[in-house]
Amino acid sequence: MQLFEQILSCYGWEGAALAGATFLMLGVQLYYYLFVYGRIPGYKNNRRPQTMDREPPVSVVVPLFSEDYSFVEERLPLILAQNYPDFEVVIVYVGHDSDFYEDLVRLKQSFPQITTTKIHLDPRFPISRKMALNVGIKSAHYECMVFTSTDAVPQTDRWLSLMAKGFMRGEIVVGYCGVERGKGFSNYMMRAWRMMHSADWIARAVQRRAYRGTLHNYGFTKSLYFGANGFSHLNMNIGEDDLFMQRVMTRDNVSVILSPRASLREKMWGGMGWWMSQLRYFGSAFRFYPRAVKTFVRWEIGSRVLFFATVVCALAVMPPEYKLAALLLAVIRYVVVALEVRRIARRLGEGGIAGRYFIYDLLGPLWAAALGAMLLRRDNRVWR
Repeated sequence: MQLFEQILSCYGWEGAALAGATFLMLGVQLYYYLFVYGRIPGYKNNRRPQTMDREPPVSVVVPLFSEDYSFVEERLPLILAQNYPDFEVVIVYVGHDSDFYEDLVRLKQSFPQITTTKIHLDPRFPISRKMALNVGIKSAHYECMVFTSTDAVPQTDRWLSLMAKGFMRGEIVVGYCGVERGKGFSNYMMRAWRMMHSADWIARAVQRRAYRGTLHNYGFTKSLYFGANGFSHLNMNIGEDDLFMQRVMTRDNVSVILSPRASLREKMWGGMGWWMSQLRYFGSAFRFYPRAVKTFVRWEIGSRVLFFATVVCALAVMPPEYKLAALLLAVIRYVVVALEVRRIARRLGEGGIAGRYFIYDLLGPLWAAALGAMLLRRDNRVWR
């Protein structure tokens, strides 16, 4: 109170209001990074009660929407080489190339854990990922299923064993998938965006308030799926990893697997334009999220923007000692943020993020604003 009176007497109501807004936004930022995201590095899933006495057999379901020989030759072997005793890989091929499908079927001679099924692609009746997953779920022989994509690359041979261990403590298992590491500014921004936006739903999940997973690395049981009568929002081509998951996630049925050995990497097929198109496509589901989730996600970015705005305002119009105090608060905030981001990156197996995080810290809100403007327009790819 005495500090407020001193500020009021020295800088007037304008200076006091600016100081109050700065401290308030700083408090919100520190809350996010210390008490929300700060739970991620120390989280241990084994604190949850155990419902199984051993790791179950697992079906890995992979929809395949093209004649992707690079997946068959480069990424499928990494899935088949997982160090886990009892699993199958269910490949759901959506297409019309009979020769390619025969090649997939012949793989079973060398890899008996492969199960293949085909959905004939008719241009008049497009097949969504949900429809392909539904066929894969029905074709899977095991109760516990892990879902991934043809673009995701396991980083170690322990990925599947760690995901399978999650089923011992929950019907739903969610893991992390980052972006493959490359050179250049665009790749860094993509990797930082993926990590920090994943931190939003991971932080809520470790607080037992989960609201989504990632389509490249998540799983659930058959009983859960059929008990919910299958996927929701069937008029949309998206939503299987968030809108459907919001229907079935509870405080007690979600296991969160956080380990560099359980992380995947998504291959990139383009630059910044392609990436923004992907964000727009999958981001179209965000408008259907619960209000509490949308508020939670927006307040981190909003409080960051308002904090930067108050600091810039102080540096522009206030006396030197006021400018120094505002600059000191900005430095304190960034040190806390950078240290927490480094801890999160280490837990998720991300390298090279924390050292240059000030770039994403400053430009992230502009990127979010551009994406928000893009989402104002209807994306016809989303709707059936």
